[in-house]
Formats: sequence, structure tokens, C-alpha cells
Amino acid sequence: MTASNPLSDESTLHLDSTAQLMNSISSRLADRLRLVSPSGRRRPAPAPLVLVAHGSRDPRALRTVQALRDRVRELRSGLPVHLGHIELNEPLLPDTLAALGAAPAILVPLLLGRGYHVKRDIPEMAAASPAGTRVAAPLGPHPLLVDTLHARLLEAGWPPARDAVTRRTGAVVLAAAGSRDPDSAADTRRTARLLADRLGVPVIPAYASAATPTVGTAVRALAARGRDRVAVASCFTAPGRFATQCAQAAPWIAAAPLGAHESMARLVLHRYDQEQARTEADLASA
Repeated sequence: MTASNPLSDESTLHLDSTAQLMNSISSRLADRLRLVSPSGRRRPAPAPLVLVAHGSRDPRALRTVQALRDRVRELRSGLPVHLGHIELNEPLLPDTLAALGAAPAILVPLLLGRGYHVKRDIPEMAAASPAGTRVAAPLGPHPLLVDTLHARLLEAGWPPARDAVTRRTGAVVLAAAGSRDPDSAADTRRTARLLADRLGVPVIPAYASAATPTVGTAVRALAARGRDRVAVASCFTAPGRFATQCAQAAPWIAAAPLGAHESMARLVLHRYDQEQARTEADLASA
């Protein structure tokens, strides 16, 4: 057995520490640059970011969205990040907005496509706020969402390489909550296409309610096409009744919900930044 080289180990530790220090400096510098506008003037304090979760009776859901909130805070220090729910969990969104008072917040729905909550519930709650609250786009479809879906599938046992067997017999059912809104279904189909491009196998969207096909129907359709290694990808932000039901229908492996993955936190900040930029553009043109 070859003895390790203490000097080499020490050098590696030094390089790791240096890399961590540089990452920390870069993050702090980026935070400071966000405070300065392109004209060189200091920007006003950032608008609070409010994560808007649906709410669930499953206690794991609340813990999951709280963990995602904390991860967003870690990625962008100095940005006020809050949490509000549409129903079932506290704090409810109106209470979160009331606590913010006159601060004009930006709401980021932890929802994965357009639907009733995105188009009606959240905007109505925002309009009832005394401040100039704005609503960002939902999280999906987006490549960062696909990054998270892919990562969760790998964790569940999906092959990391595109081997011939997986390309020939593998497939994925993308399980989502479902909605009667056609825009919601279009967004889920778009996410399914992006995931199919990433994996190199068919990906069929399926739904827990309000839309078809169900996960079981999608699995049978894939089996009829010779796809007998079918995984279920969980297009749910957090654990809950629908996510559990869909996972139970998996014939092979079932991925965990999206949760507090780093790509999810980055996607939240991306939606926030998009809406912040639109806000600034509206003010400039006013």
C-alpha cells in the first residue's frame, strides 16, 4: 500500500480552503453589487421575497417549505425572505403580508405551472395588501426545475449514464397535481419534454386529480410500448397526499418531491429577480 503524502494532503486542504474563501468573497461581492444600479446610484433596499406555498395537512410539507425558505436565505444574504400559505398551514399569506405592512413584497409561488391559484387566488391576496405587492411567475417550466427532477430521479436509482438498456426499456411518468386550466397542462407537458431531452427516454405527464391521464394509466400505456422500467418523477414541491399516491403507483422507482434542493432555491431567486427587473422597468417608464 502506498503511503499518503502529508504534504499533498496539506496542499489539497489549502486549495479547498482557498476555494471556499473565494466563493464566499464572490457571493458577498455579488450581494453588494446588487445594491448599486447601472447608473452608479445606490439601489433602494430589496423588496421582501415571500414564498407562497399551497399548504398541506402533511406535517412534512411545512418542514420542507421552511427548509427551502432557509436555503434561499443562505444563497442571498441580506434579502428578507418570508413564507405564506394559501391554506391549511400558518402563516397564511394575508397574515404574512399584513406583518410586512407597507413594504412592497414580491411573491414567488411555489407552484409548478399556471392554474387557478397562480391566476386568481394569489393575485387577489396580493391586491388586498396595502403595499404594492407583485406576483412572480410560477416555478415551472424551467431548466432549473428539470435539474431538480433529474437529481431526485438519480437519488431514487435512475441510471446516471444513458446506457442502451435504459434507452430501450426505460421511461418516466411525470406526476403532477393536475388542474382544469389548459395552461397548467401545457406547462406540465413542457416540463415533461425538457426532462425527456435530459434523460433521452419518453416522459409522459400524468396527474393526481382534475386531469388525465392518471399515473396508473400512463404506466400501462408505456408498458404497452415495451417500456417496462418506468420511474415516477414527483413534480410536487413538497410531500403530501397527492405526491404519496402517485409514488405508490410506481412500478419501479419513485423519486422524492422537489423539496429544498439547491436548484429549487436558485429558481426561486431567478423568479424574484425577473419580477424585480420588471418592477424597475415599469418605474423607469412611468
